[in-house]
Formats: sequence, C-alpha cells, structure tokens
Amino acid sequence: MQVIILAAGMGTRLGRQDPKPLTPLRDGRSILQRQIDGLRSVLGEDVSVTVVVGYRSKRIMKAAPDLLFAYNPDFAVTNTSKSLLRGLRSTREGGVLWLNGDVVFDPAVLEVALPTMTADQSFVCVDTSTVAEEEVKYTLDSDGFVRELSKTVVGGLGEAVGINYVSSADKATLVDHLSACDDQDYFERGIETAIATEGLRVRPVDISAYSAVEVDFETDLARANTLFPGPLNTVADLAAEVG
Repeated sequence: MQVIILAAGMGTRLGRQDPKPLTPLRDGRSILQRQIDGLRSVLGEDVSVTVVVGYRSKRIMKAAPDLLFAYNPDFAVTNTSKSLLRGLRSTREGGVLWLNGDVVFDPAVLEVALPTMTADQSFVCVDTSTVAEEEVKYTLDSDGFVRELSKTVVGGLGEAVGINYVSSADKATLVDHLSACDDQDYFERGIETAIATEGLRVRPVDISAYSAVEVDFETDLARANTLFPGPLNTVADLAAEVG
C-alpha cells in the first residue's frame, strides 16, 4: 500500500504560523501524527507514506523524519492538483491512497474503504449526511459511479471528505489529467476531466457512519476536537470506554 499526504499549502485560512498538518489537537497529537497513527493502525506499520511538502517544509520533515517526502517548490502559486501530481510521480507501480493534510478522521473510515482498496478500484470517500456550499460535492452517473466532483456541483448527493484512492490501472490517466490542470485547480478537476474524456470510473465510498473533518477554519478545529477529544483512536473506542 502506498499513501500520499498533501501538506504543501500555506493554510492561510486557519491563521497559524506552522503548516496546518502540524496543528495540535486536543488528544495531544498533531493532525499529521494522528493521520499517520490511523494509517498504520489499519494498513500496517510498514505502510509507505509520502508527504508532499512546500510551505515551511523543514518543520514537517523534522516532525516526521521516518516518512518519505516530495517537494512542491511552487506551493505558493499552485493548488492541490500540482501537489498530487508531484506525489504520484514519486510513487512506484501500483495504486495509491491519498489524503488532504488537514483531514482529521476516525481510522474506521480506512477500514470501510479497505475492501475497495484491496480490489484496486479508484474511489473517493464521501459523507452523505452533509452538503455544505463551500465543500467539494459529487453526483453519480446511472451506474453509480462519480460523474461530477467539485465545489460548484449543483444538486450534490454529499461531500467528498479528502480521502481518495487511484487504482494501478487508472494512475497514469490521472497523472495526465493533473498535468493538464491549471495551476490553481484542485485535484478534483483532474478526476472530473478524466471521467468526462477517458471514462474513468470512480466509486463513491460512503463513510457517513464515521467522522472526518477537514480543518480549514478555527470552527473546524473546534469540531474535530469535540469529535475526537482524547487519545483513543475512534469514537467507538471512546463510547466503549465510557460504557
């Protein structure tokens, strides 16, 4: 299993000096460390993780020296399409799971997605319980695969939570479409154009039963800390402990 974490951005909306993935959580870990712990708990201690860095990259590299790194030197003028492109180009053959570097999630999300990863089927994790205007939304085609995926989708069926997978067979196609994206495009644009022109089939994996929060603002951080208040890994663990 190969994993990419997109952590090159400046995170200006959160208003911190450190890169957003290093933001401390109430459970004592940074967002990045919580992601790593979750990945290793589900995918194994030897899972290969590459972090795409840019803004204050040395701080992230120092915080997680046992990971692999890819550098986006244009982090100040490009968006996630170009960071993901650099990350994918650094991987070996095979499918790749990738995460936004600011998503705080229950590791059970990965357990839900694991069968689809094992089947090497491209997917995006989605939450059907919410469809906020400013978030990435999706619609489906008649076969149940993703048709549209962007912040401007009308009539969205839910939100993409920032945890995605590209299969070994689809990776080269996605790389080509990310290369064609404009500098300010999100990676979802590359997925959309590959769907429209190449027939890329991307399955929605519904993780609505569990929590995943992309931390863009202080209110998001507060919500993440409310959902994950202690060192336990999952909401289910916390409920069991209380019970």
